[in-house]
This record gives sequence, structure tokens and C-alpha cells, in this order.
Amino acid sequence: MSSPAATGGGERNDKLVVKCVVWDLDHTLWDGVLLEDRSIRLRPAAVDVIKALDERGILHSIASRNDHDAAMAKLTELGIAGYFLHPQIGWGTKSAAVGAIARALNISLDAIAFVDDQPFERDEVRFTHPTVRCIDAEHLARIPEMQEMIPRFITDDSRMRRAMYLADIERQKAEETRAPDEFLASLDMHLVIAPAREQDLMRAEELTLRTNQLNATGYTYSYDELDTFRRSPNYELLIASLADRYGSYGKIGLSLVERGSAAWTIKLLVMSCRVMSRGVGTVMLNHILREARRAGVALRAEFVATDRNRAMYIAYKFAGFREVETDGRRAILVADLGKIPDFPPYMKIELGGP
Repeated sequence: MSSPAATGGGERNDKLVVKCVVWDLDHTLWDGVLLEDRSIRLRPAAVDVIKALDERGILHSIASRNDHDAAMAKLTELGIAGYFLHPQIGWGTKSAAVGAIARALNISLDAIAFVDDQPFERDEVRFTHPTVRCIDAEHLARIPEMQEMIPRFITDDSRMRRAMYLADIERQKAEETRAPDEFLASLDMHLVIAPAREQDLMRAEELTLRTNQLNATGYTYSYDELDTFRRSPNYELLIASLADRYGSYGKIGLSLVERGSAAWTIKLLVMSCRVMSRGVGTVMLNHILREARRAGVALRAEFVATDRNRAMYIAYKFAGFREVETDGRRAILVADLGKIPDFPPYMKIELGGP
């Protein structure tokens, strides 16, 4: 059951699965030009692709040169407006629209595919964002067959992904009207951290493969490797799930702790980018800190810098870790177990393990 996408053995994997497909509208999602044609017909193949990818947990958005209100009204009339997150419809460049979508979803540009019928538009996006996959609308029916569109597993979190992002949009609206501390306190957050079970492993592998901004080492692991760690007395594999008054975020965090007799080492710490501002990574670290202190062992952590994961280094520093060793690529951090921060008062926390 090895994963073709996972690199195994703690190696890094730089090939990303697509997280969002960004669609043009005229002559791409539908036949015709909205502002010129009285009758616009959806391209059946496009709708089939959207629904198929949505089932796999791949998100959708829009980058279109069009009148915003007219386009959204037409998408609503056609019954598909709800599939598109943070649509960018206006008269600016497609590259600016794609960049805005990446920022709104908090995903990297190399996790985006862009579909457009015009070579000029594809080239403009490719020139500005070389890592975005640009796809000719003529070939859209083949999109579900592309390797980067086929996740290894389709989990419950995959099926819920669009709904969870829609809930995030509602959270963001609420956040804009309140001070940060007041907003966090209003969420009634409930975090559960527990040893991973066999039924969690598909999502655990997905977290290592999909999450690049908040992966402290960039390591990826296959289902079988994670299961081996889960069963080993020398390791603890922890998974975190989060919910609040807007609904579930799903399983959003993963850590792998190697438990030696004198010291434990955090080999992996991964957090979903959707919870970056919730303090969940710090809570998970604090839990491991407390358990190491209770076991009477030192606690170390591996950190491998990438072009995306500096936020995880900062999380370690805030948790009291200091760098004691580096080989130019991998740093070893050591925790101060005498100064463990308190858990945040705005979050209900259920703990188990290691």
C-alpha cells in the first residue's frame, strides 16, 4: 500500500497535488460570451469535472474578465455558484486574480491549476506565476485523469473540504468585526489531541502530502510508514482535530515523536494552513512538552527550513525551543521544559498520549 506521491523514509516531496482549480468563464466553463450572448450554456464536461474534483476534495475558484454581478447572477441561475470559493471576476489581469485566490485560500501557487481557452491568458498567468499549472480548456475533460488531480485517498475531510472552507469564510467575516482576543474567545473552540488510530492514517498521510507551509521538516510519509510508527513502542503518532461554533475543521494537525530512553525527538509537526491563526500548533507543542517533562526526558525537535515553513520555526521559538545544532539543512532544537506556556483560555482541550 505504498504511496506513489509519498517519498517514504522521511524524505522530502516537492511534487504537490493540486488543491484548487481556477476557471475562466467565457468559452471555458460555458459556451459563449456572457455580455454578448443571450443564452449561455454550461459545458457539460466542465460541470462533470467540477463535481468529480469536488468529491476528491479539490477546491474551485474563478478568474474571469467579466462583469462581476452579471457573472455571479448567471452562476447562481445555473445552480453552480456554491462550488466557487473567492471568485475573482473583474477587468484586471488573470495573474492578479490567481494570486488573490491563492492568498484568500492560504495555499501556495504551485498547488493551483488554471483553465482558460485563450493562449494569451494562460501565458500571462504562466509568466507571472511559473509554478501554476495552466491547462487549455480544449482538454478540460481530461483533467480528472491527470496524476496531480488524483489524491491517494478520499477521506471524510476530503469530502467536507469545500464546506469547511465555506465555514472559514463565515469565520473571517465575523473576525473582521471583532478584536482578535474577543474573536477567538467567541469561537468556542474544541481541540482534541490523541494517538492516531488506524482509521486516521489516510488523513494523516494526506496532511503530510498536502501541507507545505506548516510542515516543520517538509518530510512526507506513506500510509504504511505511518502505520508502522503508530504500532511501534518507540514512536507516538498524534493527530489533532478542531471544531468551533461554525462547524468542524476536520483533522488539522499531526505530530510524530520518537521516544528514546533519555530524550524524545519531534520528527514531524504539521498543521493545516486553515488554523494558522488559531494557536493550535502551539497547543500541540505544549502538550508534547508537558508529556516529556512528566516522563523525565529531554525534548528535541528537528527542523528543516523550506521556502514556506518559517511560521513553524517561529512556533518552536515561542514554545521555548532553542537551536543547538545544524548541518546546514537540518537544525536540532531543544526545549526548555522548565518554562512551558499555559494553554490558551479560549480553547477547550481534550488530551491523550503520548
